[in-house]
Amino acid sequence: MKYIFITGGVVSSLGKGLTSGALGALLEQRGLTTRIQKFDPYLNVDPGTMSPFQHGEVYVLDDGAETDLALGHYERFTSGKLSRFNNLTSGQIYESVIRKERRGDYLGKTVQVIPHVTNEIKDRIYAAGEGVNVLITEIGGTIGDIEGLPFTEAMRQFASEVGKANVLFVHMTLLPSLRAAGELKTKPTQQSVAKLREIGIQPDILICRTEQPITEEIREKLSLFCSVPKEAVIEEMDVAHSIYELPHMLKKEGLDRLVTRFLGLDAPAPKLDEWEEVVHRLLNPKHQVRIGMVGKYMDLQDSYLSVNESLVHGGIRNDCEVEVLHIDAEDIEKDGPDALLGNLNGILVPGGFGDRGTEGKIIASKYARENNLPYFGLCLGMQIAVIDFARNVLGLTKANSEEFDPKTPDPVIHIMDDQKSVEDKGATMRLGACPCTLKKGSVAFNAYSKEEVSERHRHRFEYNNAYRDQLEEAGLIVSGTNPERNLVEIVEVKNHPWYVGVQFHPEFQSKPNKPHPLFAAFIEASLSHRLANVNKEENPARESS
Repeated sequence: MKYIFITGGVVSSLGKGLTSGALGALLEQRGLTTRIQKFDPYLNVDPGTMSPFQHGEVYVLDDGAETDLALGHYERFTSGKLSRFNNLTSGQIYESVIRKERRGDYLGKTVQVIPHVTNEIKDRIYAAGEGVNVLITEIGGTIGDIEGLPFTEAMRQFASEVGKANVLFVHMTLLPSLRAAGELKTKPTQQSVAKLREIGIQPDILICRTEQPITEEIREKLSLFCSVPKEAVIEEMDVAHSIYELPHMLKKEGLDRLVTRFLGLDAPAPKLDEWEEVVHRLLNPKHQVRIGMVGKYMDLQDSYLSVNESLVHGGIRNDCEVEVLHIDAEDIEKDGPDALLGNLNGILVPGGFGDRGTEGKIIASKYARENNLPYFGLCLGMQIAVIDFARNVLGLTKANSEEFDPKTPDPVIHIMDDQKSVEDKGATMRLGACPCTLKKGSVAFNAYSKEEVSERHRHRFEYNNAYRDQLEEAGLIVSGTNPERNLVEIVEVKNHPWYVGVQFHPEFQSKPNKPHPLFAAFIEASLSHRLANVNKEENPARESS
């Protein structure tokens, strides 16, 4: 069993999650089994109650764990599905330690960071590594942060316990470029490595984020002052087009070769045919579509990271470049739909909470429905579609969700029975993978090509079955239901080219080499819409005859 620890220095947001995922992909292509986990130093138990502006997207796993968005990168780049044991926070550690202290597990001893907190961290490392050749652990935050010290100390102890031959330390840093000096500066990296050494950790590999190529002189300087072999100074420039270029870039730098050699792993050179095909299709699209994503956190792209990536995946499947326009729902409320939605080939409304921007999303849903524009609603986006249909087709003008208007006379979306008594916010929603049975002949069934699927959820409110007959008679078809509780999971508009709302989050199961069927179908429908409009513009006489 081999262990890789990835730390970051100088600044945050270096891309440790992407790098961990890309390294995992390279090792998998060498025939090694891998698993990746994330340690987060914050005191929140999980990110489930954190604002998107603070944390970005909450990524949900099959077992219902609300985790860091980095786990999305891990699942998109590697083959394995992760669990709640792949994301550990300081909040979880201290919660566990205090529970044990209250039960008397420590037999009256003084409870301390060392050894009790560090032991909890090490136990998680041992457990996560079972059954794989290589465990990659990303340490969140930046070296030198006070809250990260228990994790780095646990790493040091762990390496001593299992033997340094079985542990590899990879340190990511930033090489800033000062325009006035006209050169890359190495001093921040030197200081960051010095912080690691103070803890007792010597990095084996340096991965250097940079905006310009690293010269031999810079490599030699970093090698000398940071005590790493020159070949272990790895350049990681911003990818030119897509994050999916990263495995190939790191392979050219020899990262996987270094890792296997340092750890004594006998593994053949990676075959990146699959990744190269993904990148080729990304860089050489035959078509283009323009998708409008209508939400309320449009200024922060990490809020919808998995949705953005899933749209890219759908484009790969259709040899199509996907231009995503992020449209603030409140702007639609102010300016109307025509100006903002009129030049789109498809509209997507993602998940979310709260009533801000709700009316703008309903306007977008109505616009897509009335103009035969492909529409894809995710979680809240599905509920928005139901509200629109109830108001503007059934004539229930005050129809709403109980989340937005608890006193609405027509709660077409209402709170789930098992959520009514819930008071705590964290980890209390309907979370994780649940089965869904599809209606044969439906748009959803045709996309999946099977009758039963499993999808991940994160919600408190649901479609109100008391309105189901009325809505279906009017043309809002239920095409997917949960067989265990008869919950509505998928709705479609009858006689519409492609109008689908899902209560779940399909974006959490999409990969670049295996796009989610619904995203692939949505992009296909959006492309058909665009090509049909192009044909109309090119052949106006034929259309009028």
